[in-house]
Order: sequence, then structure tokens, then C-alpha cells
Amino acid sequence: MPALDEALIAYAAEHAGGPGAIFVGDPMQLLGPPPHPGMMFEASEAEYIQGATAALFGVPQLGIDSHLFIYSSDYYKGLIEKAKLTNPTPLTSSGESIKIQHACIVRQLPTCVLIQAYLAPNLSKRTNGQVELSVISFPELGLAGPETLDQVSDGTLDMANIYAGYVAGSLPALEIQALWGTSADWETSYSILTAVAPEVDQIILDATGGSPVLNRNWFAGSDNWFFTKKPLVTLDDFKDITIRSHGAAISDFIVGMGAEAEFLGAGQSYVALELDQVDAAAYTIIPSLSEKLYEVSEYMAGPVIGFGYTNNVINKGLWDDIPEDLQQILIEEGAKAELEALRLAPFENVVGLQINMALGVQPVPFSQEILDHIRNVVVPEHVYPGWLRRLGFPGRNEAVINASNEKASPYTGWWVNDDGTIKNVPITKGPGTQ
Repeated sequence: MPALDEALIAYAAEHAGGPGAIFVGDPMQLLGPPPHPGMMFEASEAEYIQGATAALFGVPQLGIDSHLFIYSSDYYKGLIEKAKLTNPTPLTSSGESIKIQHACIVRQLPTCVLIQAYLAPNLSKRTNGQVELSVISFPELGLAGPETLDQVSDGTLDMANIYAGYVAGSLPALEIQALWGTSADWETSYSILTAVAPEVDQIILDATGGSPVLNRNWFAGSDNWFFTKKPLVTLDDFKDITIRSHGAAISDFIVGMGAEAEFLGAGQSYVALELDQVDAAAYTIIPSLSEKLYEVSEYMAGPVIGFGYTNNVINKGLWDDIPEDLQQILIEEGAKAELEALRLAPFENVVGLQINMALGVQPVPFSQEILDHIRNVVVPEHVYPGWLRRLGFPGRNEAVINASNEKASPYTGWWVNDDGTIKNVPITKGPGTQ
């Protein structure tokens, strides 16, 4: 951990057992309710803490993996330093009135609730009300998602939640964080995401002309499942059906499974399933609850593993007008919000599946035949080649491929050659390699 001085130990002890808790050696201090009761998914506080404990430490006999890898990571340690918990930036500005409207995917998502219930009030308190952050959802603004990067760049949006899948058409380099099917477990997915975080920041900075990545929305519970009325048990069940997609890379995955992909934005999948406009909907597990897909689905096939994040980006013009001390406070509070998101992540990764089952949706785990097909066909023949086509590689975007080879390949075993072909390489990092 960062220097474990007495002040940091005291901070951890003071905030233990609830919002703001951090890990500096004792994982038990992380256990406690979230900042908003809606993030407990109707569980009692006792049930929530019981589930969070199981997810934090793992219960192998129930198939629940430990999440302690989060808190020993260099990324987590860096967030503690970035948040300046024991030496916060002093407030020197006065009389400012800075209003920032944040466009979030769906208001009910835990990531969006965390901004509204935790980041926004913390900012207001730290700045004596000089910075007011409000949340509005994509559906409320009539946004599908692909236009968000351009709109935060030109100032139409003050601040937006940038999801790689939505903006892949105009910014395929960002898909380095969203290549579905390449991670076998949560730890691998998290490790890749944190390893490529500096590249992701630079990609967004270059694309927006300087709009900073304030912080990340950690989408725990972001495994993809295929929600259906009929079970998808074998590869043949996927052939020639239409599946809702939420991005380019998952579309490539769907095509690799033998199906047809149809992009639908947030809020459109429920009706499409209800009216049989699609046969299945690819949806991450926690957002599926917000969309109430359990009302129009009987089965969910999967999962396609993902421990994801999206990037919160502020318009450059707005950012440049903010006094320096308030900018730094925004950065520190953004880091604190990330720390809180990662505190809550273990529970969210586990609870989505349990709630869908309780609501009557039956999981259909991928068979070994399907898992082998994903490894041997879907990823090397569809997911990676689709990404390379969007990148224009070879010939363009060599830097992002170099980053993928250097930082992701040791975890996934996939390497992109200079001519754009894909080869297997030894997996040297991640679970089971040490």
C-alpha cells in the first residue's frame, strides 16, 4: 500500500464499515452498506453485508471467487494516492457557481446512483456549494450512446459517461477495454482494464481535444448474458437468430456464435424482447435488472466475462474555466468515488445473477463446446479481426495494438502480428500463473 502512516491508518479506521471505507490492510473494514439503499437491491443491511462478505473473500464451494485482488492492485493503491485522503487540496476559491450536468447511461444503474448519491454531495461539501453536479440519463436526453463522445467534445454535453461499445464506430482504439470473450475470469478482466488505463486516458484526450477523464465508472456485474424466452443450450441454438447488441465488439462476438447482431440503445431491449423483434438480448447482468428484462425473459445463457468501466469525461472548455483548486478537488473526489465503486464491486458482481434467478430467469451456463468455440473461433476469427478492421490495422493505430500486445496478451494469450494475423502466446500473468 502507499506509505502506511498513522494519518492514513486513522482515516481507514474512521471510515470503516460504510461509505468511504478503504483498504489499507484489513479487508473487514470494507464491509458495510452502500451510500444509497437502492444499491442494496432490496436486500436488508444484514443480507447485504452477508453477500458482500461472501463475494469479498470468496466461497469456492458456491462458485464465488474472491475479490481481494482488487485491493492489492497497483491501480487501487494509485487511487488512494490520487484521492489525497490525508492531505486534501485546500479550498481557496470563493463565490464560484459551477454547474455540471452529467449524462449517465441509465439513471437507475448503480454507477449513476453512485455519482448522484456520493460524488455530487461530496463535491458540494468540499467546495462549499461552488460545484454542483447533477445527473441525467441518456434516454431522458434522447441519446442512443454513439453520439456522446462528439457531444461532450463540442460542449453540447457538460460531462458524459463514455462507453467504448457505443463510440467504437468513431473511436475503435477505445475498444482495447471492451474485447468480449478474451477474459476467462474477473481478475483477468480487471487486471487488463487497469493495465491499459493510461492508454485509455490518452485515447480519449486525443479524441476530445483535451477533455479530461475525471474518473471511471466501475461496472461490476458487467458479465454479458443472453436473455431469451427459449434456452440457448448448444451452438446450433445460436444459429440464425437475432440478438440485441450494445457495441461493435459484442456484435462481432454474436456473429461468431452464428447469430445476427442488432444494435439497440439503453431502454430499447425490453420492448424488442417482448414483441419478439429480437430473439435474445445481450445485456450485462446488473443493467439487466434496471431494464427489468426478467419480465420478458425466461432464460439467460452465458456468461461472457467482463469487469468493466466506462469513462467520465468533462468538456474541455468547461474544464478550462474551472479554477485550479476546484479542478484538483474534482480529481480527488473522482478518485474517492472510484474507491467507493471498487468497495461495492464484489457484491454487485455476485448479486445480479442471484436476483435474476430469484425473479424466475434460469441460467443456462455455456457448455464446454461453446467455451471451446469462443476460444478457438469467436475471439481469433471475429472479435479481434473485427476490431482490427475498425482500427484500419495494419497501417493505422499501431500504438494501440502495441499496448494490447504488451499489456493484455500476457493475460489473454492472444497476440496481433504486424500483418494483422492473430496467434496464441503463453499466458504469463493472472490467476494460476504465479
